[in-house]
Amino acid sequence: MKPDEWHLDDWQRIFVGEVPASFYIELLFRAAVIYLLLIVCMRFMGKRMSGLLGRNELVAMVSLAAAVGIPLTAPDRGLLPAFIIGFLVVYIERWISSRAYKNRKFDKYIFGRMDALVKDSVIDHAAMKKVRVSRERLVAQLRSLGYKHLGYVKRVYLEAGGFFTVVENEKPQPGLSILPTWDKEFNDRLHHSNDILVCQTCGTTKKKPVTDKTKCPYCSDINWTQAAL
Repeated sequence: MKPDEWHLDDWQRIFVGEVPASFYIELLFRAAVIYLLLIVCMRFMGKRMSGLLGRNELVAMVSLAAAVGIPLTAPDRGLLPAFIIGFLVVYIERWISSRAYKNRKFDKYIFGRMDALVKDSVIDHAAMKKVRVSRERLVAQLRSLGYKHLGYVKRVYLEAGGFFTVVENEKPQPGLSILPTWDKEFNDRLHHSNDILVCQTCGTTKKKPVTDKTKCPYCSDINWTQAAL
């Protein structure tokens, strides 16, 4: 379109476009074919596509979306390229899944590995920095599962798929409160230990006496508070 043919008040061009009316009848056929193509592709790529998407599945979905976008709306483009790209995406995804099943190192390289963010009720800040998960996101996840302090938690794993798995302590122990500090009313309802303090940064517990200069043996912080029970 030439610059002198471009008008902001050209509502027909904006809403209808520069295609004949018969194209919208063809568009119904194109949409139905593309929809069936996506259904078939996702079916052949396995059940993971209908569950939580990993890196491999996300890349496959983005590739399929790019493949079907132009043939769906461009009247001068045929449907064959979408089928070719769809077949290629399915083949690559199935090959990667098959190779990952046979080769554990390849599986970790493609899909990632699991990381432990909490070990024995203590936050591993080095692991969190590695996987770029903030402390706020971690404690928010634990609160959403009903935990009030870290003493309930033995392990928190960040799975390769990006979701959290929590393993509880068989017997809850004193731990760091994960309730918001501004919610004083709720925090006051917690019972606190009289002889056990906890590091406010990582959750390491230590029996009294603890001075203002006592460093945490795990993270070297000097801020201590009463452990929640």
